[in-house]
Amino acid sequence: MIDVIAISSLDVPELQPYRTLRQSVEHFREGIFIAEGEKVVRRLAESRLIILSVLITPEWLDEYRPLLEARPEPIRVFTASKNILETIVGYHMHQGIMALGKIPVPAVLESVLAGAPRPYLFVALDGLADSENLGVVVRNCAAFGVHGILVGETSGSPYLRRAVRNSMGTVFTLPIVYCRNLIETVGLLRTRYGISVLAAHPHTEEHTLFTTDCTKDICLVLGSEGNGISPGVLAACNRAVAVPMHGNVDSLNVASACAVFLYEVIRQRNAALR
Repeated sequence: MIDVIAISSLDVPELQPYRTLRQSVEHFREGIFIAEGEKVVRRLAESRLIILSVLITPEWLDEYRPLLEARPEPIRVFTASKNILETIVGYHMHQGIMALGKIPVPAVLESVLAGAPRPYLFVALDGLADSENLGVVVRNCAAFGVHGILVGETSGSPYLRRAVRNSMGTVFTLPIVYCRNLIETVGLLRTRYGISVLAAHPHTEEHTLFTTDCTKDICLVLGSEGNGISPGVLAACNRAVAVPMHGNVDSLNVASACAVFLYEVIRQRNAALR
């Protein structure tokens, strides 16, 4: 059920989250997030996550009405011209459609493990703070069939606005586990579940990605953009693994490294099935 409300000003209390788009950390603390753009909003509407409201032009509403009316929850749909929407959000909108969603209850590691097929494939994030990189990492994880993302206590949330946008809404399909202590979680994966924890670490010559067996249960750990994986988390992993590179290049952007690692995992696993 939807409640369509035409607006012409900013004086609607429910529009407050849209007026504070740049305060995504505060939104996260409130348990809400903003979805921007046609594809992201569509994936939100097709997901099981709760939609609180939609901010949209009348043209987009004509297309989205059947999808929104099929949702189980009541949704307030605010409509206005694109010029008015841009006044509300404070910047140029390319598509004229946004939505406010409720962040889902965090996944529980044990439950995710119990429901995931073998061999396991998880990604853990240590100190990854850049929302745009975080969003691309999430998109990579969805593309390569990762079973869940473990967010360390020093990392940003995949539900920050730019992370949601750069994930292209794929975050709505992935279990997200928030870790109070990533070192302890890594140790648990190794000792209780027998999962091999691999640190994506460019400054190692002992093990490379192409000589590492990726066909078993794996959790890949990715570090921050500047400092990489913290010493404590690195020590808790089974081994550090580097991507072989040519010339004077000694590292990749974290999102690029994530894609390379996950591709090699899937390549090895598919080859093992032949």
